[in-house]
Amino acid sequence: MGRITTVDPATGHDLTTYDTFDEAALDAAIGGAHAAYAAWSQHPLGERTDLLRAVGKLLTEKREEYAALITAEMGKPLAEALAEVDKCAWNCDVVADSAAGWLADHEVASSASSSWLSYEPLGVVFAVMPWNYPFWQVLRFACAALVAGNAGVLKHSPNVTGCALAIETLFAEAGAPAGLFTTVVLADDQLPEATPRIIGDPRIAAVTLTGSERAGEAVGGAAGRFLKKSVLELGGSDPFVVLDDADLPAAAAAAAKSRFGNNGQSCIAAKRFIVSASVADEFVALLVERVAALELGDPTAPGTTVGPMARSDLRDGLHDQVTRAVAQGATLVTGGEPVPGAGYYYAPTVLDHVEPRTVAFDEETFGPVAAVVRARDDDHAVELANDTDYGLGAAVWGSSPRALAVGRRIRSGALFVNAMVASDPRLPFGGIGRSGYGRELSAEGTREFTNVRTVFVGGA
Repeated sequence: MGRITTVDPATGHDLTTYDTFDEAALDAAIGGAHAAYAAWSQHPLGERTDLLRAVGKLLTEKREEYAALITAEMGKPLAEALAEVDKCAWNCDVVADSAAGWLADHEVASSASSSWLSYEPLGVVFAVMPWNYPFWQVLRFACAALVAGNAGVLKHSPNVTGCALAIETLFAEAGAPAGLFTTVVLADDQLPEATPRIIGDPRIAAVTLTGSERAGEAVGGAAGRFLKKSVLELGGSDPFVVLDDADLPAAAAAAAKSRFGNNGQSCIAAKRFIVSASVADEFVALLVERVAALELGDPTAPGTTVGPMARSDLRDGLHDQVTRAVAQGATLVTGGEPVPGAGYYYAPTVLDHVEPRTVAFDEETFGPVAAVVRARDDDHAVELANDTDYGLGAAVWGSSPRALAVGRRIRSGALFVNAMVASDPRLPFGGIGRSGYGRELSAEGTREFTNVRTVFVGGA
């Protein structure tokens, strides 16, 4: 049996050490989840929604405790960690309020005396979740899976193991039957062997992953090999298009919030700022003003808006990307260096004059780095926005009819006009291309974990 030690990214100091699961513990966890599913799937929908309401209530009551754990393990500023917990509670309420409609039988006209679609649970859903929103990513899958009558087995990122176990306890304290939601603790070096074994287990019915492309390829490949339903939410290099008739101060404010929130570590953060050349100088100046106003420091301190990156290797990788981008011709406007001292801090960075086929354009920069790309006109802006293998979100700023017309030409899972891309429990969330497939949240996300069954009743 191995061990995982979590680390406070603000100080670099160790937090807590946990024992990892061996093969016997994994088998017991999956077996417990499968037994729980067999009973839970027969519970009335009202009992399932009652569980979600109880989870949401506990999230609200213990928000300070959970937020402190999030901040300690991955460095998110405390105000943002509190907002994450609150969003999880909101999601519980939205799903509980809406599930009856989302999962209701749907009548379909046919030659039968009656016919309909029903949405029935699949079984045990195996979830591989990331560290950047350690509660939100889990709750958005778990609410959907459990309300539909499934059970959940969570494999979280090692650096947020405390959060993973806290969520398991949260469901138990809310009244979930034993085994219905369980966490398995695995180190990274266990995954090449453990992941296909778990996905291939006949007691696992489906798999969902939020994470990197590499992880998506491994999990999606295993799911395909074993013919298991899968949902993948992977990386993004979201375009944030600013047209020449945009409200530039509003666009710059949203750009800074989108790019530097969560310490720059968000899949749907704006990453490529594609700006009409005629207003680019003004936009960059406004963006730099906003960046200068950011408060980088202790994530537990009031007023901090940018904390450390989650791990030292992530900071090193980001700095390598910035260094290569500058060597390829990008202009370093501000930032561009790790912050000396304890913790894994990186100075908020703005790169200008970024071009296609350079690292800051082609690769996802998962940290506090904004890349500004200058567009000749609307057609060029669309061409630049679509010049990516990703397709998660897109934002366009300008007069509404024009901005919407430009946005409709951009490939993405979500389009936001004169607003920053964000997730909402009432709206489906997911991408296309290398950003993955399937949807989370809303009716579409809840139905992902069901068998859409056709029922045809002929005349007697």
